[in-house]
Amino acid sequence: MTSSIYQKSTMVALLEGVYDGTITKEELSQKGDFGLGTFQALDGEMLAVDGDFYHLREGEAVKVHSKDILPFAVMTYFKGRTEINLDKVLTQKELEQQLEANMSSQNVFYAIKVEGAFQQVKTRTVAKQNKPYPPMTKVAESQPVFELENVKGTMVGFFTPAYVAGIGVPGYHFHFIDEYKTAGGHVLDVTVEHVKISLEEKTSLELDLDNTQRFRNADLDKEDIQKEIEEVE
Repeated sequence: MTSSIYQKSTMVALLEGVYDGTITKEELSQKGDFGLGTFQALDGEMLAVDGDFYHLREGEAVKVHSKDILPFAVMTYFKGRTEINLDKVLTQKELEQQLEANMSSQNVFYAIKVEGAFQQVKTRTVAKQNKPYPPMTKVAESQPVFELENVKGTMVGFFTPAYVAGIGVPGYHFHFIDEYKTAGGHVLDVTVEHVKISLEEKTSLELDLDNTQRFRNADLDKEDIQKEIEEVE
């Protein structure tokens, strides 16, 4: 369904160190042509756009192999029902205000594509972890950060309502890839210059839980879930 989002596992499971992959890229490609996620053992970021899947690691981008496995992903089929053209410099906060002005409600989901010229993009790509896996808040303390300036490319992401905190990332969650498909990562900060925004409302969520013993045994009842997500995002 074009109005549906498919999600593998939950954000709170990642926070607890549930990093073992349970779905392949090949299987995930049957769930959508647009999305984001991470890889086995938290080995970098995944970005999917126009049906092509990329592995963003150490600031670089390569194509994903069909048998690569992921512990967490968010996917949809993207049509871009609403289009907005911006021909001015906007900070991330100002960009988000533009997005919100074109949303009918903040109680539903949105798939969002931003493509064009960016003045700066600050990204990170989480590093591969070894067992026993540390919680993601510890991983974030030493995550490598990369800055791109005066670059063209595409941001792929989602808006998730606040009430879904723990299942997903509340608010905006974006990954970026440059026009040459050679660099990118999870977006920490961005300044856009001349971009086209495509926006699509999503009103259905298919949540596919991780059916492993590690997930079943994890302590996912967190009181400060919003604070922990902000620390890693």
